[in-house]
Amino acid sequence: MGKPTGFMEFTRQERTYAPAGDRVRHYDEFTNPLRDARVSEQGGRCMDCGIPFCHTGCPVNNMIPDWNDLVWKEDWQGALDTLHSTNNFPEFTGRICPAPCEAACTLNLDDQPVTIKTIECAIVDKGWENGWITPLTAPKKTGKKVAVVGSGPAGLAAA
Repeated sequence: MGKPTGFMEFTRQERTYAPAGDRVRHYDEFTNPLRDARVSEQGGRCMDCGIPFCHTGCPVNNMIPDWNDLVWKEDWQGALDTLHSTNNFPEFTGRICPAPCEAACTLNLDDQPVTIKTIECAIVDKGWENGWITPLTAPKKTGKKVAVVGSGPAGLAAA
């Protein structure tokens, strides 16, 4: 996964935030994303640790090392497909998640963990930019109604 020596060559780089004085004047995104090359380097920091503890730290069991590797290889669409295989709404969950996967990252033992949340948000942003994320509407409306209990990601996916 990633670059075998990437965790030794690249330091952790996170997104920065817009000044608070600017953020209170609008409802737009308040993070300043990393450039694609920097995000790719961060994906290269994933070290093929053998047992990816980031999986157990992730509430939706995202295949984090897989999409980190695809981002390192600059296969953004493949990374998005892999992300969507376990998460119906990474565009929401990736932004609000407190990223327990980063705390579980093996690199966190002796170094700074991989910037998993930053990479996930970059994958989704790239998907929107390139039109890879599109709404999936029902081909035929039945007129039937259902009740969905829960307002989390599973409830939204069911709706």
